[in-house]
Amino acid sequence: MLNVPSQAFPAPGSQQRVAAGGRSKVPLKPGRSLMDWIRLTKSGKDLTGLKGRLIEVTEDELAKHNKRTDCWICIRGLVYNITPYMEYHPGGEDELMKAAGADGTELFDQVHRWVNYESMLKECMVGRMALKPFAALKESCPIVSEENRILNGLFSKKKVPDNYSKEAVPSYDWFQTDGSITVVIYTKQKDMNSELVIADLQERKLRGELIVKDYSYLLHLVQVSEKVGKVEFVLKKKEILSWKKLGQPLESHNSFVKRTERGLYYRKCRLLSKTNVSHDTQLFCLALPLGTHLLVPVGHHVYLRQTITGTEIVKPYTPVPSFLVSTFKNPCHDDQLHIFFIIKIYPSGLFTPVLDALQIGEYISVSNPEGNFMKSQMEDVEDLFLLAGGTGFTPMVKLLSYALTSSNSLRAVKFMFFNKTEDDILWRNQLEQLALNDARFEVQFVLSEPKKGWKGKEGKISSTLLSQFVKRSKCDSKVLICICGPPPFTEQGIQFLQDLGYSSKEIHCFTA
Repeated sequence: MLNVPSQAFPAPGSQQRVAAGGRSKVPLKPGRSLMDWIRLTKSGKDLTGLKGRLIEVTEDELAKHNKRTDCWICIRGLVYNITPYMEYHPGGEDELMKAAGADGTELFDQVHRWVNYESMLKECMVGRMALKPFAALKESCPIVSEENRILNGLFSKKKVPDNYSKEAVPSYDWFQTDGSITVVIYTKQKDMNSELVIADLQERKLRGELIVKDYSYLLHLVQVSEKVGKVEFVLKKKEILSWKKLGQPLESHNSFVKRTERGLYYRKCRLLSKTNVSHDTQLFCLALPLGTHLLVPVGHHVYLRQTITGTEIVKPYTPVPSFLVSTFKNPCHDDQLHIFFIIKIYPSGLFTPVLDALQIGEYISVSNPEGNFMKSQMEDVEDLFLLAGGTGFTPMVKLLSYALTSSNSLRAVKFMFFNKTEDDILWRNQLEQLALNDARFEVQFVLSEPKKGWKGKEGKISSTLLSQFVKRSKCDSKVLICICGPPPFTEQGIQFLQDLGYSSKEIHCFTA
């Protein structure tokens, strides 16, 4: 990240991971909901057992607290007594015990990196890990002047992953004219596209993040050259002055690390409109801040963050593209100024009633994209099967459009959409119209609580329904089955598919 001089501005221009995808939820006892936990943390009760003292914790001391009745864990150097949180954890006590008495940072990042643990567990903080005795460095880093580091985009050794070729690490340079500044990032990748570039210019701070496979390069877009892998950030000068340097480096500037090691970045987006999609579901339209470039890749989601009774709560949601109401005839061209969400409102829930109560013009924080779906999974796929329950429909929309407009090998796309009633079916007319327009596409609606006169399929997800639906167009065709919905839906669906002989490589579970 760079602290950019004030004379610059941009040129115009959950669900949980389950089964094949990771972990699942476990039933919680009555009185052990997230809201109950928040109430407990506000009660004034001593949750650390230390009567408000913060201590320095050695590795030996941490290791002693490894029981269900006395459990401490370390996350990014901070130690928490999570004993009182055990019964409130949606993933169950066994999952927490995997990090009991140890550093749980890696495990935490694998499962729910998006959770704001500092806010959730602040009343459980015991203290910090004690620093280890300083050892002499085995190798010295070449001294690079601050000016050269800023101007030429050089790395210190510690910012380059050990297992990554230095020749393949991105670098940057910059140049200026009388009226503009251009920052050029050389990614050294030939498959770059605008979905892999995230840029924010807020409060004089330019933040540019590039996704390079499993890694993240951070600078702090405008134009992307896909063939040579060059990304340019163009800033328009407010005054015609010569800059002596690009800016002062801020935290993590010019770093190249694993994506899982890069903390989530949020920006505040303004609510422009709310539209009823069904009796309990709304379409939210948010405006991205000026100076933000954010495109969510196919099969990825973001996190929405709100502060509820003093605690930051985040939930994953998959944005839907602005072309959702079209007939999917053309390749998608995203509206880059807005971001859209279809969200079901649960009156007794904690998060969605707060979203429902948002007034036009108010703000909500939106994170960078997350997700493990890769477009390469669609390579040579001949049969694509989509299984969605309720708002699990949202990640299927962009995938459906991408498959029908960009895949050369695709022979058939079949979509089975599960809902309670006909009134719950989202975008039914458009899906039926698509089936008429494209012979490769077929949609089936399944209702668990149909009204009299319903002529379609009935019931819940089952082995019988799937065995009839998930059939290869030919005996050796390459298959991909994608599933998304409430945790019980996805857990059962994956188990049924595995019982039918489909491998984990042929099944992808979306997390939001």
